[in-house]
Amino acid sequence: MTAIRILVADDQEVVRRTLRQIFEAEDDLEVIGEVADGDSVVQLARELRPDVVLVDVRMPGRDGLSVTRELAGPEVADPLRVIVITTFELDEYARVALQHGACGFLLKRSGPGLLVEGVRAAVSGDMLISPQMTMRLFQQMCLPAVRDRRPAALTEREWEIARLVAEAKTNLEIGQVLGITVGTVKTHLRSVQRKLGLRNRVAIAAWAWETRVERR
Repeated sequence: MTAIRILVADDQEVVRRTLRQIFEAEDDLEVIGEVADGDSVVQLARELRPDVVLVDVRMPGRDGLSVTRELAGPEVADPLRVIVITTFELDEYARVALQHGACGFLLKRSGPGLLVEGVRAAVSGDMLISPQMTMRLFQQMCLPAVRDRRPAALTEREWEIARLVAEAKTNLEIGQVLGITVGTVKTHLRSVQRKLGLRNRVAIAAWAWETRVERR
């Protein structure tokens, strides 16, 4: 199995060391480089072409949002997958990061499981957002586009999984709650995406949240 290659950018050495320990405890993840400023991460990312780049919002030189636009923005011909991490729970940071092409937005205090799942999701073409940010972002960015998808299209199990996605559960956590395998969770999620015409789990969560609100 080829490991997912990760480049970490954060101006705090203790954060870089902690992230390395989290990722390299997993058999399928490998940290191939660490940098402490925004200018260096842009240069090294273009040289190494990692599978995923983790960038802090606030760094010397270019900040993480500028780095995201440089590496993953709409104008980039060959974009990289970028996940933005931060200690600051600010909606504006998350909104701009996603507009600049980020594959995820995670708070540094997120548990190791969510950080690992975020990297794997990015590689699979999906994204994760920290639960603390999820619902506010849905209300600002996602809900108007999914209001016309009705719940009748889903099976009861698919609805259960969509509801758990809206609670920012990872695939592993969903499997544990429902007593099913991660592979089965992924199969159901693909079915939900196909039935509702949604692109990723963020849109699924937005749809599930909107539908749950309407049911109250």
